[in-house]
Amino acid sequence: MLKVIEKTKIWFSISIIIILIGLSFLATKGLNFGIDFNGGTIVTVEMGKDFNQKQKEEADKIIHKYDANATSYIANSTQLDIKSNTLNSDSINKIFNELKTKYKLEDKSLISQTNVGPSIGNELKTKAVKALLFATIAMLIYIGIRFEIKFGIAAILALIHDILITLSVYAIFNIPVNSPFIAAILTIVGYSINDTIVIFDRIRENAKKMRGKDVAEIANISVNQTMSRSINTVLTTLFTIIAVYVFVPAVRDFTFPLIIGILSGAFSSIFIASPIWVILKKTNKKVAA
Repeated sequence: MLKVIEKTKIWFSISIIIILIGLSFLATKGLNFGIDFNGGTIVTVEMGKDFNQKQKEEADKIIHKYDANATSYIANSTQLDIKSNTLNSDSINKIFNELKTKYKLEDKSLISQTNVGPSIGNELKTKAVKALLFATIAMLIYIGIRFEIKFGIAAILALIHDILITLSVYAIFNIPVNSPFIAAILTIVGYSINDTIVIFDRIRENAKKMRGKDVAEIANISVNQTMSRSINTVLTTLFTIIAVYVFVPAVRDFTFPLIIGILSGAFSSIFIASPIWVILKKTNKKVAA
C-alpha cells in the first residue's frame, strides 16, 4: 500500500517548487496574452484544395519571418488562418505575396483581414474570472452540503493548485494565452473536482466503517482503494486528448492546457486534496482539545 499521507511533504514540495518558479516568471514577464486578449490581426487565406499540415509548416516559415510569435491553423480544410499581435498591413502584404508565389494563388485568395481590439480581450478576462469564481463558490457549497466544509476547502485548494500549475507552465514556456485557454481551465476545474469527489466519497464511507482509526490511516486506505480507478480514468482521457492534439492542430490552444490540467488534476486529487483534508481534521482536533 502506497503511504500517501506519510509523504505529504514530498508531494507538497513538488507542487510548491513548480508554482514558485511559475510565479517568478509571472511576476517578471507575465503571461503571454495572445490576440484574443491584447488585440491584433486575423488574416484568412484560401490556399486551395487539399492544403495539408506539411504545407502549413512550410507556410509558417514564411509567416515567422515577419512575426516569430504569429500562430496559424488550417480552417475548413483549405484555408489558412493567421493570428498576430504585431503584423501591419505592409507585412501582411509581403506574407501574402510570398504565399501567392509559392502556392500559385490568386489575388482573391486573401479572403479577409480583421483587426481585433484589446477591449474585447479585457471583457473576456473579466467574464472568465467571474465564471471561475462562480464555479468555485458553487462547488464549495455543493461539497460542503454533500460532505462537510473541510472536504470543500481541501477540494478548492486542490483546484487552485491545478490552475496555478497550468498558469506556471504557460508562464515558464511563454505559451500564448487565448480564449480557448479559458474554456480549458473551466474544463480542468470540472474534471479535477470529479476525481477528487470520488476519493472523498470513499474516505467518507471508510470513516463510518473505521470509527476510532486515525484520519491519516483512513485517507491512506481510501486513496489506495480508488487509485487504480483514478489512474485508468486519466490515462484513457489523456489518450483521447493527445490524439486530438496531434491530429487536429486547429484546437491545440484548447487541448494543450487540458493535457497539463488533467495531469495536474490527477496528481492533486490523490496527493494534494486528501493530505490537506487530513491536515484540516488534525488541526480541528488540536483546536478542540
